[in-house]
Amino acid sequence: MKQLALDFVVTPSPTFANFVAGRNTELLQHLMRLAAGDTRERFVYIWGLAGSGRTHLLKSAVAAAQSAGASAAYIAASGATRFDADTVFMDCVAVDDVDQLDAPAQIELFNIYNGLRERNATLLVSGNAPPVQLKLREDVVTRLGWGLVYQVHALSDEEKTQALMIHAEGRGFRLSGEVCNYLLHHVRRDLPSLLAMLDVLDRHSLETRRQITIPLVRDLLQAAQPPGAGKEN
Repeated sequence: MKQLALDFVVTPSPTFANFVAGRNTELLQHLMRLAAGDTRERFVYIWGLAGSGRTHLLKSAVAAAQSAGASAAYIAASGATRFDADTVFMDCVAVDDVDQLDAPAQIELFNIYNGLRERNATLLVSGNAPPVQLKLREDVVTRLGWGLVYQVHALSDEEKTQALMIHAEGRGFRLSGEVCNYLLHHVRRDLPSLLAMLDVLDRHSLETRRQITIPLVRDLLQAAQPPGAGKEN
């Protein structure tokens, strides 16, 4: 089926434009101003559950800052993270999953915070809990709480359905609520993946001259399974 399995792994790059805000409108607007250099508050900490959109927002901010000509870097934190020496000289630094940093990396982040603050540069940090609940060094927790702190609220299924329907309308077709519900229960539930899946469905619908219905979605998912994988019951 024209390498449809490959289509499923292609998702659009995170941008502010393809982030559906839901209850995060204020946060989105602030990050957009921040990336454009249009706000005095240069330090922001965001937190939320996995899949809430934290990574999307940080990558979007870095991409927007780079487009505006700033030096910016996105860093996905882990227990093995070590920061480059030139990180402190960037215009914008985004550190994702700060709760994963080990003790040495926390010291490095503390120094980066102070260096960026002296230069009036930007630091965006995300974690899985509010600053006071992070199991990090006290001085790091204190610094993270000095700037703006936002909770990232995950989209509800209703908001995801609305976003899917709007995206479908933009591509010139109507998407039923039944198909939206099926997608929410059978593919990755983050919005970029859902929208990418919808684009694949649209192309496949045009190629096969079939309307986008649950049987079409089911056939496409089964065709994309690797050889030997079990089919859906």
